[in-house]
Amino acid sequence: MLEKISSPEDLKALDPGKYQELAAEIRQFLLEKVSEHGGHLASNLGVVELTMALHLALDLPEDKIVWDVGHQSYTHKLLTGRRDDFDSLREYGGLSGFPKRKESQYDCFDTGHSSTSISAGLGLVEARDRLRETYTVVSVIGDGALSGGMAYEALNNASRLKSNFIVVLNDNNMSISESTGGFSRYLSGIRLGSGYNNLKRDVRRGLSKVPGVGESLVENISQAKMALKQIMMVPGMFFENLDITYVGPIDGYNIPQMVRIFEEAKRIDRPVLIHVKTKKGKGYEPAERYPARYHGVTPFDVETGKSLAKASSPGYTEAFSRALCRLAEKDERIVAITAAMTEGTGLKRFASLYPDRFYDVGIAEEHAVTFAAGMAAGGLKPVVAVYSTFLQRAYDQILHDVCLQKLPVVFALDRAGLVGSDGETHHGMFDLSYLGSIPGMTVFAPKNRYELRDGLAFGLNCGGPFAIRYPRGSAWAGLKEYRAPIEFGKSEVIFYGEGIALLAVGAMVETSHAVYEGLKEAGISATLVNVRFVKPMDTELFSELSKSHSLFVTMEENVETGGFGERFAGWLSGQDSGSRVIKAALPDGFVEQGGTEVLKTKLGLSAERILERTLKVWKETNRKKNNRSKNNKHENNGKENNRKENDWKENRK
Repeated sequence: MLEKISSPEDLKALDPGKYQELAAEIRQFLLEKVSEHGGHLASNLGVVELTMALHLALDLPEDKIVWDVGHQSYTHKLLTGRRDDFDSLREYGGLSGFPKRKESQYDCFDTGHSSTSISAGLGLVEARDRLRETYTVVSVIGDGALSGGMAYEALNNASRLKSNFIVVLNDNNMSISESTGGFSRYLSGIRLGSGYNNLKRDVRRGLSKVPGVGESLVENISQAKMALKQIMMVPGMFFENLDITYVGPIDGYNIPQMVRIFEEAKRIDRPVLIHVKTKKGKGYEPAERYPARYHGVTPFDVETGKSLAKASSPGYTEAFSRALCRLAEKDERIVAITAAMTEGTGLKRFASLYPDRFYDVGIAEEHAVTFAAGMAAGGLKPVVAVYSTFLQRAYDQILHDVCLQKLPVVFALDRAGLVGSDGETHHGMFDLSYLGSIPGMTVFAPKNRYELRDGLAFGLNCGGPFAIRYPRGSAWAGLKEYRAPIEFGKSEVIFYGEGIALLAVGAMVETSHAVYEGLKEAGISATLVNVRFVKPMDTELFSELSKSHSLFVTMEENVETGGFGERFAGWLSGQDSGSRVIKAALPDGFVEQGGTEVLKTKLGLSAERILERTLKVWKETNRKKNNRSKNNKHENNGKENNRKENDWKENRK
């Protein structure tokens, strides 16, 4: 059946008795494709029937679905004609793992970060109403994403809405209380019925017209109704108190029931929140048992559930985890904070060893940062472990609550640089720029796993805001014999040479080492510097190098604008050294998905591409230098001839 469906209209033409069979086909398809290409599995398996019900109840693409985060949109993509594209899932130039407006007319809003769907949906509703259009807008948000403060800001604004807006709460972890039984189901049914809502509207309008007492009468009745609901413990009172109609919980696998409720909710002239209960990993036993483990997966064997990825050396996340636990053993003031990323940031071990010093604040990066600032002000040593791309959400809190007060908060930035298949929304390619713009912030980038350990220990005792950024994947162990003690603001010179100076940031030291070897083979002497401190820069060392090096090559996995290379070039231009600068960095734009090595080659950040570019500029520099030398020699010869001619004339006189 799946092969015959390329649009929501094809789904609507299907015999309702075949819905469950189709759902089973979709799950099997997702298992096959995700096990082959990797991707988000548990979240997608859990919403198959929910997605089908939405497509049956709505008229897409005229109606709009905004998927919060968007990693649960695979079934949506299948039902909108992208089945054949799944062979390129998350590959360079292939099908994105998230909704993309440029990819399909059925994707109305790009997503990738959490807690945004209600705000975006509310914006679409306002645009619809202002332009006098009539389509339906549905925002789908998970219970985890509902922990984000932005979601509550949006709900607060939605409460004033006087037109239809549907929020579907996909609850797969019992984060909202269970149903109180038959009364809840009965209430949900009658409150969605057109007769009930028409009667309530007419009564409200009629009472409001009673001279003198109408408005107060309506208000008193509303308050009495709310009090009765509180006494009877009606589920969803939080939403009801915001004047958002609450429906549920309903079974997320009962397609006919969901379709009926969605269709009835479309007729309500105010916000409606429909609470749907689902199960992460539905239909695949390993994912049902360990949903967190199967949230985002690499290729795996479907029969056993085991990853097919080759065994690799411990990653930077693991190195950070072990280092933090060792340091915490010696210092009870060290505490760790994460925003719903306990496993992803490597804090699971810390949480197990020191549960009373571990804080998972949910998807609330802004709160996490200011919470850490308060801890630091109180004498603790907080470490905020977060993905680079998610820390962007807390820029103001870093600037205002941490750096302005010079508070000793350590930011452990995982997934800094290119992260691969998740694409634009997940690359950590802006942190050097946005952190480097804040006064008082120290930014440190270790070259390998050993320097990460040393840097973390240094940061916890440096006495001010300190960010340590490291990439995704295996932690490089190269150049481990070069482990100079860390001094504040000082870089590490690994190899001394002349002519060309390679200035590498963090993980790019591994790349620069390969470039250094390539220059060496070409007979060119070079200096290799592990920058370490992106901010503050080691201007003392760079001043010395500018006296003997005519070409600098900066390397960083960060956007060029505002990055280390741009700041270094700006500083160097004021030194009147005449040296040239090659800035190897990411382009000023958004980088799509793809394997990191593929992306580095495409974007000019591979060792081969940087070496090629360096040799070309070096040859041009030397050619110009030689030309200047020849011109100077010719000019000097001309001056000498003129002098001799003048002497001859004087002698004749």
